Amino acid sequence: MAAPNTNLQCDYLNPNFPTVNNDRFFANHPIITMIDRCSNTKHLKTIHAQMLRTGLFSDPYSASKLIQASALSQFSSIQYARKVFDQIPNPNLYSWNALIRAYSSSPQPIHSFLIFIRLTYEGCENPNKFTYPFVIKALAELSDLQVGKGLHGMVVKSGFIWDLFVLNSLIHFYVQCGCLKMAYQVFLSMPKRDVVSWNSMINGFAQRDCADEALDLFREMEGEDVKPNDVTMVGVLSACGKKLDLEFGRWVHSYIEKNGIRMSLTLNNVILDMYTKCGSVVEAKRFFDKMEEKDIISWTTMLAGYARLGDFYAARSLLAAMPCQNIASWNALISAYEQNGNPKEAVAIFNELQLSKKAKPDEVTLVSTLSACAQLGAMDLGGWIHVYIKKEGIRLNCHLITALIDMYSKCGDLEKALEVFHSVDKRDVFVWSAMIAGLAMHGFGRDAIELFLKMQEAKVEPNCVTFTNLLSACSHSGLVEEGRDFFRQMELVYDIVPVVKHYACMVDILGRAGLLEEAMELIKNMPMAPAASVWGALLGACRLHSNVDLAEHAFARLLELEPQNHRAYVLLSNIYAKSGKWDKVSELRKVMRDCGLKKEPGCSSIEVDGIVHEFLVGDNSHPLSKKIYSKLEEIAARLKSVGYVSNKSQLLQLVEEEDTQEQALYLHSERLAIAFGLLTMRPSQPIRIVKNLRVCGDCHSVAKLISKLYNREIILRDRYRFHHFKGGYCSCKDYW
Repeated sequence: MAAPNTNLQCDYLNPNFPTVNNDRFFANHPIITMIDRCSNTKHLKTIHAQMLRTGLFSDPYSASKLIQASALSQFSSIQYARKVFDQIPNPNLYSWNALIRAYSSSPQPIHSFLIFIRLTYEGCENPNKFTYPFVIKALAELSDLQVGKGLHGMVVKSGFIWDLFVLNSLIHFYVQCGCLKMAYQVFLSMPKRDVVSWNSMINGFAQRDCADEALDLFREMEGEDVKPNDVTMVGVLSACGKKLDLEFGRWVHSYIEKNGIRMSLTLNNVILDMYTKCGSVVEAKRFFDKMEEKDIISWTTMLAGYARLGDFYAARSLLAAMPCQNIASWNALISAYEQNGNPKEAVAIFNELQLSKKAKPDEVTLVSTLSACAQLGAMDLGGWIHVYIKKEGIRLNCHLITALIDMYSKCGDLEKALEVFHSVDKRDVFVWSAMIAGLAMHGFGRDAIELFLKMQEAKVEPNCVTFTNLLSACSHSGLVEEGRDFFRQMELVYDIVPVVKHYACMVDILGRAGLLEEAMELIKNMPMAPAASVWGALLGACRLHSNVDLAEHAFARLLELEPQNHRAYVLLSNIYAKSGKWDKVSELRKVMRDCGLKKEPGCSSIEVDGIVHEFLVGDNSHPLSKKIYSKLEEIAARLKSVGYVSNKSQLLQLVEEEDTQEQALYLHSERLAIAFGLLTMRPSQPIRIVKNLRVCGDCHSVAKLISKLYNREIILRDRYRFHHFKGGYCSCKDYW
């Protein structure tokens, strides 16, 4: 939360400042004294007309009084003030400053800077220490770092570098532009600092996720005997919330009460936010109930706190109890569901919002809902949102573009994702990275690399996410040498230090290609301790290449980090089963039972006519269950007729009876979803399925055959990538 820029609120435009208006010959003229008693623009225009008739308007001091009223009063009109200013024969510095100040707080702050430029060329006086703070404020609103640095140079040359107000405005400017290093340099250079100086710097650090620096500065402030105010505490508590430092947050709350710091509504809301972010909803609720004044932010903060902790019943109850629901409240609930792995519930809340018409969806609503659609594979709703954006004339910013590309990619329509990508001119690093990720998950590794080269041509700097997606693209397409090159270039060429994710990707690239020794060597030479993702990638590679010894090593290291990782047990079970070591499979399953670990059940979803249908292994709860199983029998018969034999190595347990073995594979969730798709979807429609686990080899073979036998396109997204089945072939070329 930004600290109010109180240093820019000095009332220097009062005519009592002799440095601004020296010539006061007509100060007591009856017409001029009437200006201070004006209450509306109509009255002011009457006085303006009288000044023109009497010649008073030609007097710089009198004209500046009119400018002050028209630009800075409660009934001011910036358009009228500009017209008045442009008619003044010789405006004094007071008039220039008044107009610069008015524009700095207007919707068009650029005019403040343009007036300042005119002053430097046309004005009879040079800008003074009352001019610079408002020009700097305007540039802060524009986030124009380069021009602001130039203005900083002018301040130094003009001799105002020791002025407190000017320096405070420079700190505020650099903070707004995200240049904390320069802001801190100005702060350190100050011969004297007031509470505004400290507040701007503390809040700047807190806003820019430098919580430790913000708290250190607060302690330093205390040491210099500068008395903090409510604005200071807003920054300090915001830093506590970002650090999740509940203990220090409690101390700060106590400090506020002991020192009698004014408890504004803003400060109360930040205290509430600190407690919810630190996970202490009980203390948050206790404080919330004591608050004498609450606004929509208070209610939404409390709701978001419940939702963040997964207490959706309490969150829903609070939403119903709110005296006024705004879109931020709905967003908090939708976002919490989506980020907590409950995309169906997020979509349900979005639908409820649409039906209730209590608030209009905004960018945040649509981004969160599109993300939920991406998780579910709900392309009908995602496409409807895309149409809604166009219909409502909502500006496609980079957040929405990224969300749309991600949704279409994860719902299996890569062409639509590319269409969105190519339809926009402005693309930031996240838009480019999202499209690279889309190509990667669909197995188009070389296209992803080509897009990265175009990104470089567009002069967009890649980030660590870009390289994660690039390395993933190399992994899915078996581009080992390319992967090695990108990994090497990260630090050498792009000054991006590889982190654990990038090492995990490299282990995956090497492991999939069968280069297990090289992958192990990479792990040994990592500059940081290998995380669970690294050992998981190696274990997955061992499954592909049936390396039992190395798999056992990776499994042991993985369990040291994550003892409850049920997927590790499943992977090793697969490796043992593939090698025919059924006694080892039985041992593992016993350990899982003793530890209370359960294999994550396979779940596949398919969207038909805007409704997402979910199927579990052996599911018979669907209303069309009988027809689905009848279709499965028909599929099984047609598969046998073309010589299909099930691959029983995909089973995780020893099942002795042949029929039972086939039945176990026959009931996998993706087969139920495929059968349902064949029953309910038109032949021209692709059957799009989302599965929560990696598709097994047998189901992969079956899907290829079904796509040929039924002449249907099947698009299956598993945990790791997409498989496009058509005419008996898969886009992955059996490399997954």
